[in-house]
Amino acid sequence: MNESQFPLASELFDQARQLDAADPISVFREEFHFPQTPAGEDELYLVGNSLGLQPKRTREYVMQELDAWQSLGVRGHFQGDYPWMPYHEFLAEGMAQLVGAQADEVVVMNTLTVNLHLMMASFYRPEGKRNRILLESHAFPSDHYAVESQIQWHGLDPAECMVLLEPDGGRETILTERICEYIREHHDELAMILLPGVQYYTGQVFDIRVITETAHEFGILAGFDLAHAVGNVPLSLSQWGVDFACWCTYKYLNSGPGAVGGCFVNAKHSQDPACRRLAGWWGHDKESRFRMENRFVPIRTAEGWQLSNPPILSLAAIRASLDVFQRVGGMPKLREKSLKLTGFFSHCLDALLAEQVETLTPQDPSSRGCQLSLSIHLREGSGKSVYEQLELAGIRTDWREPNVIRAAPVPLYNSYQDVYRFVDALAQLLGER
Repeated sequence: MNESQFPLASELFDQARQLDAADPISVFREEFHFPQTPAGEDELYLVGNSLGLQPKRTREYVMQELDAWQSLGVRGHFQGDYPWMPYHEFLAEGMAQLVGAQADEVVVMNTLTVNLHLMMASFYRPEGKRNRILLESHAFPSDHYAVESQIQWHGLDPAECMVLLEPDGGRETILTERICEYIREHHDELAMILLPGVQYYTGQVFDIRVITETAHEFGILAGFDLAHAVGNVPLSLSQWGVDFACWCTYKYLNSGPGAVGGCFVNAKHSQDPACRRLAGWWGHDKESRFRMENRFVPIRTAEGWQLSNPPILSLAAIRASLDVFQRVGGMPKLREKSLKLTGFFSHCLDALLAEQVETLTPQDPSSRGCQLSLSIHLREGSGKSVYEQLELAGIRTDWREPNVIRAAPVPLYNSYQDVYRFVDALAQLLGER
């Protein structure tokens, strides 16, 4: 990119440098690998909402398990610093801290959609008129497909039993009041709600506490897809009384493509002997698991929903990531920086692109996480051409139809100068049009 053509840009750049100099966690940027441009420079990476960067310690942690496999063979299940048999237990405390739960309410297992199906197998129990599931009309496709197929599995019609809540008129987001109003008005028809913690398209943070409390007033189970929330915004799942939640770990948790997901099950359900589930060997009581008696006795924690022994190499990558989160000080430190980053992001957009870019993400800082979703206004052509030119310049963002660029400055490894450089580059590209 050429030098900025905008008078305000130098002032914003100076402000970005001052903010970076005062940032107490900026040193953690050095703990991640950045993809390189053809010129051998770090890419400007603002797409951690799709795939987080690799922590440098990940290779070491994965190699430890490869070495254990090489030297110990099957004995690796029981020997070494991190034996494989209980390996998932080494992740429970760190993951529980990120989602605000007790360690025995959290388990790392499977992938996101598999876990959603396991949860709905336990908690979607349609009875008579109360047979509907509430989700949003622009839900991520996996959530939509999972709900649709669960309803069909029960012999019901998704056209009748899937409630797709539309955004409020004139906006892309859905007000909490609107969600709660629908629950109150239709509580006798709802068996369950399944909503995101953070909406993938707009970046809107849903008020999980208020929605859960409203659902519980009427005996409706409340579940959440936290794919874009875990590692992004503070969560208190136990305190809020959430029934279940599922998430992936390859976005803000930086655990690698297709990494094993996470699941939260409220202790009141896991300790309930009447709670039904789809069972697997790894969810069986640990003390009697190897008796092979074929009489399923579930572990009375979230672990009771496990099916099979987990892929250790993926868990090792998750352990590496959780160690970084612990060393940085957890979500309070990251949220503090994230609010400042997105605040500066909005400030730069208002200064340089107020007429050409509309931010779909809520302006209220408490209603957004790292991501800002930007609708590009052009007289002619598609904003996708602008996105493609950013890509060619080594600026990684994310495109969503019909005209939205999603950019997510992640506090673990993105800087204020990253934010400035992106907005300045976007302003120059749009100025050329």
